[in-house]
Parts: sequence; structure tokens; C-alpha cells
Amino acid sequence: MNTIFKFTAALLLAVSALSVQANTAAAVPTYDDPYKMMEVLADKTFRRIAADQPKIKADAEVLRTIVNEELLPYIDSRYAAGYVIGQSVKLNTVPKQDFNTFVGAFQNYMVGTYAGVFTQYRDQKVIIEPGQPVDKQRKIITIKTRVIDPGKPDIKIEFKLRRVKDANNWLVYDMVAEGISLLDSKRSELGSLIRQQGLLSVAALLEEKAKAPIKAPEKKNNA
Repeated sequence: MNTIFKFTAALLLAVSALSVQANTAAAVPTYDDPYKMMEVLADKTFRRIAADQPKIKADAEVLRTIVNEELLPYIDSRYAAGYVIGQSVKLNTVPKQDFNTFVGAFQNYMVGTYAGVFTQYRDQKVIIEPGQPVDKQRKIITIKTRVIDPGKPDIKIEFKLRRVKDANNWLVYDMVAEGISLLDSKRSELGSLIRQQGLLSVAALLEEKAKAPIKAPEKKNNA
């Protein structure tokens, strides 16, 4: 997975677990236009990281705050967490408190992970495809974007959004870059652990991982 893909993955995530109620809190603007939502999300996040570069260089933990404040309000993370669990356990048999515990642990883990990815930010430009009318009956939509890094091929990324139930509001739930779905990759990574150790055990593991200091992801030898 190359550096640009890892960097742009931070826009999702995603794939990180707030409740729908938190996502639609009064303090957070909502958007019935998914294209407008994506424009606001990208603009606010990139601008803030660029403006806070001196602080970030002094203390990378600043990125954790940025991810929490700028990204998570626009992520349907309960849905994402449920998708990652998948068929590893039957959710209708899982106590609500156990699921909520996993959601919280998944959130903290992903916040730390993507904050680390943002340490690699310099001045990449994200172009979102032009907006178009969206049928009121549509529940799922894919928005295409391109990440431009001078001197390198453009990276094509697709963001998947879903309309929030009982609300005229859209939230991101997955991203596909270079043919890789972030949710699918996390499901593959955690699914077997959930089956073998149980939901709460994996939640505890994620909480421990989330406590690690923010740092850039390790580069693979073939990266």
C-alpha cells in the first residue's frame, strides 16, 4: 500500500466508531447534498492540518484532535464497525453493551491509526467530481475523487456514502482506493480474531493499540 493511499485513507475512516447520534449532534452541520458534504469534509480537514503544521511537528498528538473533530462527525462509524464484525458473530445475539464497547474501541484504534497517516501530509490536492442531482429514494452513493501529488500519477479514490435512516443526511461509510476497500481489509484483519477470541477480547486489544503514541506508519520494503 503506497504512501498516498495510506494518506488519503485518513479521510475515512474510517472506517472509526461514533454513534449516529454523535454524528448528527446539533453542533455538527448536516448535509442533504452528499457532494457538498465531501467538499466541506476535505476542505476543513486539509486546511486545518496545513495551518497546524508547526504544532504537529512539535507534538504529533495534535493530529488525534484534528481527526476527532474534523473527520468523525461525518463518518457512519457504527455501521462501519458492524460491517467489520460481519459474520464473525451474530450481532442479534450480542448484548448491546458489548457491541457499544467494540464500537468505542474500534473508534479509538482507527483515530490513532489515521492520525499517524496524516503525519505524512504535505500539500496533496484532492479533487472531487462535480455534484449532480441525487434521487430522494437513493440510500447509497459513490463519489469519485482524485488525489494529485506533483510528479506522481493521480490516485483515484471512491468514497461510499449512505443516507442516514430517518434523516436527510449523508455519512461516509467506506472508501475504495486502488481497488482496496478499507472496510473489507479491516474485516479480513479482525474477523478471525473476533471468531477466535470474542468481541470483547478484540475490543480490549484495540484499546491497547489505540494508546500507542502517534507516529507515521512503517513503510514496507516493497513500498
